[in-house]
Amino acid sequence: MKKSALFVLFNLFAATLTFGQQQQPTFIKNNLDAYIKQGLKDWNLPGLAIAIVKDGKTVVMKGYGVSNIKTQEPVDENTLFMIASNSKLFTGTALAQLDVDKKLSLDDKITKYFPDYTVYDANTTALLTVKDLLGHHLGTKTFQGDFTFWNTTLTRRQIMDKMKLLKPSAGFRASYGYCNSCFLTAGQVIQQVTNKPWETYVQDSLLTPLGMTNTYPLTMGIADRKGVSKPYTNAFTGKMTELPYDQVDNLAPAGSIVSCVKDVAKWLTMQLDSGKYEGKQIVSWKALQKTRDQNTIVSSRASAVYPMHFRGYGLGVFEADYNGKQIFWHTGGADGFVTNTCFVPEANLAITILTNNDNQAFFEALRYQILDAYLDVPYVDRSQAILKGFNQDMAETVKKTTDMQARVKGKLPELPLKAYAGNYQNELYGQIEISASKKELLIKFNQHKDLTATLQYMDNNEWLLTYNNAAYGIFPLKFKIENNKVISNEIKVNDGLEYDPYLFVKEN
Repeated sequence: MKKSALFVLFNLFAATLTFGQQQQPTFIKNNLDAYIKQGLKDWNLPGLAIAIVKDGKTVVMKGYGVSNIKTQEPVDENTLFMIASNSKLFTGTALAQLDVDKKLSLDDKITKYFPDYTVYDANTTALLTVKDLLGHHLGTKTFQGDFTFWNTTLTRRQIMDKMKLLKPSAGFRASYGYCNSCFLTAGQVIQQVTNKPWETYVQDSLLTPLGMTNTYPLTMGIADRKGVSKPYTNAFTGKMTELPYDQVDNLAPAGSIVSCVKDVAKWLTMQLDSGKYEGKQIVSWKALQKTRDQNTIVSSRASAVYPMHFRGYGLGVFEADYNGKQIFWHTGGADGFVTNTCFVPEANLAITILTNNDNQAFFEALRYQILDAYLDVPYVDRSQAILKGFNQDMAETVKKTTDMQARVKGKLPELPLKAYAGNYQNELYGQIEISASKKELLIKFNQHKDLTATLQYMDNNEWLLTYNNAAYGIFPLKFKIENNKVISNEIKVNDGLEYDPYLFVKEN
């Protein structure tokens, strides 16, 4: 009798497993592995880690490729990556929970917590709330100020103080302009309310309760972490180059978390279970709802590529319709890493993809491919659909770089090299120093600990600007000269850091 009962139970269990496997889309069961391996080849991507959570279980968790090109160390589910702006939802969630707990209000004016805080416009300063900061409402351009703030020696408070120099290009609450320093400022409210710095509060209230034991809220010490991936880029030259790790703890609430797919899957499982993880309420459902309420309109026009019509932003998370389902997601970009997280509560589905080459779009193509599979979108190879255009753009960029490098032929500039040397000032950034050597100029960026650049003369008053950190790019540069005197120059960095160039005026 007992044997028969056990036999029946075993068969029921086996049938349940089979049924669960059958429920996985054909693409996930039969094609995902090959698709990713092909994507790594097509996009020149050293390594990738992925996790898919469906119906409360992690159905895919795997690493592909390598985390270190030299040692060929393979990527696995424990490999660490900088998740960058995927950190923002942790900040938004922490603040939303504090709102629910009545420790603060998201509608509080920021001056309640920092009475001397100001932005460019006095009226905006008076009205600016915590929710505004989390919604990118300042009116500044996307990434504005980030060259000054990212990887620099500025403290969090110094960054906040410099925000009064960010001149908006649009009206307050009138547009969407992605703002890392705004998220920093909102995150700093946590310390004012709890007497814990952002990193300690996030660790205590989110990471530890979720059992995210291989997740670190700060980038400090990342190079010494066990199993951490190296960061790479092949932008501008097409040659794969290892990069130094970003040090962005001064912008921590906007993007400093280091994690792996095994841990991120726990975070996403909680998102799908109304704030619960393994039966324990980690975050209240009301707080999660607040993070998902649309705070900012991003676009209300239908996408020409994806089955989406409306896109918005909550408190650290994007949201949209996707073939009739509501999806939530964010991407993260740090030098050498691009990552994403995505969850679809109506489908009980979540995805995270972490990668170690910042010059590719496969990490996003793969996410959409998985969404298509689960949400019944007719198959289109998302990777191949965008690869041709990417390769064309990349070829043009490499050719532009090669052509500029070929123009360095030892010609002499309009003035002696020493005439260009001296200190230059930008109101927001501060000071840079340009010195002359025998054949070129060297730039020292005083707000950055290790960033330098060389200037090699090409022709027609144009110089080749090459940073010692490949992530910053290679660009032409011109000096403004009047009456045989150097007046100023404009310095450009990679668009992924900041779009507009900086004008530096010569002081001596």
